[in-house]
Amino acid sequence: MEGLFIFDDIKNRFMKKLLAISMIICVSFSSFAQHYPESQTDGKYYTVNGAKLWTVSFGKGDPLFFIAGGPGGSHYGLRSFDTLSSQFTLVYFDAFGRGKSDTAKDVSAYTLDRDIEDLEGLRKAMGFETINVLGHSYGGLVAQGYAIKYPQHVKHLILANTFHSFVMWQENDDNSNHEIKENYPEVWDTLMKLREKGYISSDSLHAAIYSEVPYGFLYAYNPQNFTGRGRKPYPNNFNQRLYYQMVGKDGDFIVGSDIGNFDFRKQLKDLTMPILIIGGRYDRVAVPTMMVKYKEYCPQAKFVMFEHSGHNPQVEEPEKEFKIIREFLSK
Repeated sequence: MEGLFIFDDIKNRFMKKLLAISMIICVSFSSFAQHYPESQTDGKYYTVNGAKLWTVSFGKGDPLFFIAGGPGGSHYGLRSFDTLSSQFTLVYFDAFGRGKSDTAKDVSAYTLDRDIEDLEGLRKAMGFETINVLGHSYGGLVAQGYAIKYPQHVKHLILANTFHSFVMWQENDDNSNHEIKENYPEVWDTLMKLREKGYISSDSLHAAIYSEVPYGFLYAYNPQNFTGRGRKPYPNNFNQRLYYQMVGKDGDFIVGSDIGNFDFRKQLKDLTMPILIIGGRYDRVAVPTMMVKYKEYCPQAKFVMFEHSGHNPQVEEPEKEFKIIREFLSK
């Protein structure tokens, strides 16, 4: 019985951690949220490839589509970009299986290819001939795949704290686990004991222990930038089943499935639209050693490393990042 109580306690803490992570990068948005449409209510559904996708769009000027990370995250965590609406029409959307959009009956329906095709379907449904695209983290995979397949519809491409290949994503796993082992040995020891018993990333107990590492440790320059401020919950803000479907059942250690197979390195040099690539010096996920290789794979792009940011410069250095984005999109 004692083991059951321990498991329940760990599970409850894990769910609270997921909720905190899913809301946490909205911190810089919270102070001015009242001036912009609400993610929960002020949107519209578009039917794309047989599924309803929830979309929140506002602003003026050329459309700028945002693709959220995870995989499994809703658009909610990207609302820090709202101030760009003074110059651009912002298009936030919950991809298939996330947020307020429809979910799949079978998790095998969640694929990188589906996300790419849904972006194209949403562009058509909204009536835009060309769009600007910003993909953050996993969203950058969708953005790269879309730009490679549909270059005629991409006016500008922004790749923020993202990954160029399965090799880079595996480096994310390896570096994260190295950092956890060195800095959170008590968490690491517990994980290793579980793994010796056959537990893997997608097992709820394993995931609960893994989540004991604070978000700010791996993702932030200054963890204080990611202290929650009471943002209201958002439905299905992070789809864990989708996440492990796409990264593989042991995806926090060994990438598999779609994430274990994607590779854009050979194709990036052929893209002709203006490209901006953003990295964070203290990003322990999209690690700088791999991030700077974009300079080789996509030499025609403008590359900016944010020296006081981790995985989310839009939270840690927003004024600098937004100025660069505005100038880039205005060209």
